[in-house]
Amino acid sequence: MTKLLEIRDLKTQFFTSAGVVRAVDGITYDVAPGETVAVVGESGCGKSVSAMSILRLIPDPPGRIVAGSIMFDGKDLLALSEAEMREVRGRDIGMIFQEPMTSLNPVLTIERQITETLEEHLDVSKAAARQKALEMLNLVGISDPERRLKQYPHHLSGGMRQRVMIAMALACGPKLIIADEPTTALDVTIQAQILELMKELTRKLGVALIIITHNLGVVARYADRVNVMYAGRIIESGDAVQIYHNPKHPYTLALLRSVPRMDQARGQKLRPVSGQPPDLTKLDEGCAFRPRCDFATEQCARAAPALEEVEPGHISACWEKAKVGLVEAVG
Repeated sequence: MTKLLEIRDLKTQFFTSAGVVRAVDGITYDVAPGETVAVVGESGCGKSVSAMSILRLIPDPPGRIVAGSIMFDGKDLLALSEAEMREVRGRDIGMIFQEPMTSLNPVLTIERQITETLEEHLDVSKAAARQKALEMLNLVGISDPERRLKQYPHHLSGGMRQRVMIAMALACGPKLIIADEPTTALDVTIQAQILELMKELTRKLGVALIIITHNLGVVARYADRVNVMYAGRIIESGDAVQIYHNPKHPYTLALLRSVPRMDQARGQKLRPVSGQPPDLTKLDEGCAFRPRCDFATEQCARAAPALEEVEPGHISACWEKAKVGLVEAVG
């Protein structure tokens, strides 16, 4: 399969007074053209930092990409100059940030925020950029786009602001969109509309999509493949069906058990993931999940397991992966 994005052994660290934070600690994955890949995990596991690393938006200091490679459409993003990287951002890779109210500029009109990107990257006239902006607002389902172009972000609802963010990300015809928690600030009805819109647009336009989320419902419905992250590492990866029906890591199993299910008995209590995420400045040589794990053994303290294939296209980093699969199969 052709690869649009290839990330290999990427490591991003933050050098702080409390120590070195290993926010992204050697992740490897690919994204094919038109594919939707989800990156899942708790807050603080490194999801957003991995996305910002792709676009080289890590603030330095204190952050720095210290190792690895990021190949995008045949180009090594880590070898590009800052000027060359600015051409990639927006033009080839679009970004949808977590909170549209803080991502949109409050003193610029919606029109200016979309047309600025078009004029910068596509070298079009103001009239052509405005026409394209109208088309994009229509595309993302915003009614009366002529009026909306003249408005400011505070005039719009949360769902409409998120649609504007999607329009901005798609405006220049990128090959890849990174959506960082795109529905966090929205109510559940609007969440569904936004996600359906994103999936439809990526399918229609052939754009690859990376969705960063902690919402496993999003993963089940919209993702082709899933990367589960914990403590800066990918600890399980596979297609959505494999992850949901045959989890092979205790953390993935715990995440799935903590989600309400329609087939559960009425009144049955949820099983939250026990314990707290680890301090990323104090990781040792063992498995980072072992203090919270029901399957931990002495071997887990001695060394962190490597990712190994458990079935075609499905990999897991766990010494006790066979036991995890057996428990889930039993129920």
